[in-house]
Amino acid sequence: MHNITCPHCGTAFQVNETEYSQLLAQVRGSEFDKEVHERLARETELLKEKAQRNLEDRLANKDREILELQASLEALDVKKELQFEKKLAEKDKALADLQSKLEKLSLEKDQEHQAVMSALEKERDAAQSALLLQEQKQELALATSRQEYEVQLKVANEQVEFYKNFKAQQSTKAIGESLELYAEAEFNKVRHLAFPNAYFEKDNQLSDRGSKGDYIYRESDENGVEILSIMFEMKNEADDTVKKHKNEDFFKELDKDRREKNCEYAVLVSMLESDNDYYNTGIVDVSHKYEKMYVVRPQFFIQLIGLLRNAALNSLKYKQELALVKEQHIDITHFEEDLETFKTAFAKNYHSASKNFQKAIEEIDKSIKRMEAVKAALTTSENQLRLANNKLEDVSVKKLTRKNPTMREKFEALQEE
Repeated sequence: MHNITCPHCGTAFQVNETEYSQLLAQVRGSEFDKEVHERLARETELLKEKAQRNLEDRLANKDREILELQASLEALDVKKELQFEKKLAEKDKALADLQSKLEKLSLEKDQEHQAVMSALEKERDAAQSALLLQEQKQELALATSRQEYEVQLKVANEQVEFYKNFKAQQSTKAIGESLELYAEAEFNKVRHLAFPNAYFEKDNQLSDRGSKGDYIYRESDENGVEILSIMFEMKNEADDTVKKHKNEDFFKELDKDRREKNCEYAVLVSMLESDNDYYNTGIVDVSHKYEKMYVVRPQFFIQLIGLLRNAALNSLKYKQELALVKEQHIDITHFEEDLETFKTAFAKNYHSASKNFQKAIEEIDKSIKRMEAVKAALTTSENQLRLANNKLEDVSVKKLTRKNPTMREKFEALQEE
């Protein structure tokens, strides 16, 4: 028998084993279910709380990771920015130093160039002044010579009529001898009076090309300074000559003989083209064809020497001054050569400086390319960090629970509630 007390009224009563078993079965079924439900509710609540805490912890961890990554990115950006600014500052400083050096070098070259140009301009002005003075003196001397020439020409013109018959007279007098002997005889008649210190002889020395003139006239002062030098060529022709020559046929060879024998003037004493009024005027200047060349009829042979000698005596002073300058080792003829040498050397220094400047610019360009490569690398790093950040932002509870069915069921259950 079993004693059982009523929990409501407190009455005690006895039940047998069978009744007790039945009663106990009834009590245990309802109580057990209640207890099971209570325990299941508590466990479910605990699981919910645990899942919530786990989720909050994971989210907190993700937030910390995000903050840490953002802090790292910001620190990396600051570091890269500082490094870039530092390198850029160093490059700017190097570029400024180089630009300063180049400006200093350019200023020095400009100053040097200005000094040289100033000296050259002074020398040029001095040379121009001297040349102007010399030209004035020469013009005065030329005017004097022209007056003397005009006087002598007037006298010669008065004799033209007489000498028009010279050819006929010469046929009986000179052609039988020779024009050379005639000219030499005429010169010797006045040598001791008009040309006492002059040299007038046959040109017997062959040039390198096997040529020679007929006569050479030379005259110098007491110091050996040449006053006048003339290369003469004598050309005569009889009336019965089959081939008639012209004066121009002999100009080229006469000019070569003059230059090879270092004579100042060339004179063709000619009986050719006897009917040509141009040459019959007596003295003809053909320097428009060949420098310092004249054609004369034999009767004006001595007069031409006198005219040229008077002009040479007027310029003798300048020749003597030039010889004195040469004796003092002042070689004015090499002034332009020295100037060209200086210009060449200066140009060489300028090109060298320009080449170094270009080389420096190329190095700067290389530095710029290297900085651009650094910039590109930093930009690539920034892109990688941006992609990582995008991936982090793309993290979701769904993706985190994709391969964890238990957690996925818990979250789904939470969402249903």
